[in-house]
Amino acid sequence: MMNIPKAEICTCEIAIIGGGLVGMTLAIALAEAGFETILVDEIAPETATEAAFDGRVSAIAFASRRVLQTLGLWEQLAADAQPIDDIMVSDGRLRGGASPLFLHFDHREIGQEPLGHIVENRHTRIALLATARAAKRLSILAPARAMSLTRAETGARITLKDGRIIAARLCIAADGRNSPLRQSAGIKTLGWSYGQTGIVATVAHEKPHQAFAQEYFLPSGPFAILPMTGNRSSLVWTEKAKAASAFLALDEQGFDAEVARRFGPYLGATHVVGPRWSYPLSLQMAARYVLPRLALVGDAAHAIHPIAGQGLNLGLRDVAALAEVIADAGRSGSDIGSLAILERYERWRRFDSMALAAATDLFTRLFSNDIPPLRLARDIGLALTNQLGPARRFFMRHAGGGVGQLPRLLRGEPL
Repeated sequence: MMNIPKAEICTCEIAIIGGGLVGMTLAIALAEAGFETILVDEIAPETATEAAFDGRVSAIAFASRRVLQTLGLWEQLAADAQPIDDIMVSDGRLRGGASPLFLHFDHREIGQEPLGHIVENRHTRIALLATARAAKRLSILAPARAMSLTRAETGARITLKDGRIIAARLCIAADGRNSPLRQSAGIKTLGWSYGQTGIVATVAHEKPHQAFAQEYFLPSGPFAILPMTGNRSSLVWTEKAKAASAFLALDEQGFDAEVARRFGPYLGATHVVGPRWSYPLSLQMAARYVLPRLALVGDAAHAIHPIAGQGLNLGLRDVAALAEVIADAGRSGSDIGSLAILERYERWRRFDSMALAAATDLFTRLFSNDIPPLRLARDIGLALTNQLGPARRFFMRHAGGGVGQLPRLLRGEPL
């Protein structure tokens, strides 16, 4: 960990603000590509190694797994990663049970790789920190808070809360959907609230899940059951905001009963273990992903509805694209912080992120209701897609991150 004396200026090639899963992955990729990198985060890194089970997980698509493998991270995660071999999507309704019309994704249709993996965030943070500490050109400055960003023709200066300054050729904002750096740079956002709350918890169950994920579309929003290691599954439950507050206020027995009612009997008796988490659901897109000396990644650039479990995967696709653009620019002797270079990243990532945001928004609006004509249309749509092999396989490859012009890391190739 770097120790910068107070009121002193530290110089590096790249400064990354935000040490979450996306920011730290990008820091490792850039350091391994040969760039002197400083990662600034508000939380001390030791917190990751001390974290107990908290129930929060991420879905890792097969292309995202290749990124982690190429950076030497997956070997540390494999034992704690639960493969997803099948996904069942249906228009489930509490009073009528699940619809007989459904969409089934089977990983064997597109190869031997699982459709994805579910990994607890705490395990990913521990692996990232161990790899970051071993990286020769990466320094971690934490706990520290970036307060402002000044951009000039030759570089950027980041002022920390305690007065210290970092001077870099390029600053990357990986500081979340409320990104202070994005706001400091004057980049506007477009978006809206869904009036929904996401409830996240871990559920222990009597029967094995057989690496099977399920997503029911209920009138209040999607209800996803994602397999975890052991006889456990991660629950991602979307509810109208007012109803979610009432469910979260229930005692353990009452909350268990509501969860069991939605799970149904297929996994046997269920019981919620660990804490419950909740967060408001919204869509948010930055008007720009880049300015001279500044690039946005992850939730700082785009935040989407969790209906498809693509939030982290979208961020890792940013990592792969931006790292490749910067690495190629560095090898050619170009200015890595120039707008001309950074706009290559923006062009590469903007269409994909906007298309996914539009798709998740459409599905959220289409399925978060119980209007009979719409319900019939979407049930038929699910059933028809299930019968059309090419369409089904396309959706699987797209969800896995295997469609389009893929950066090298997403193909499992080094930078």
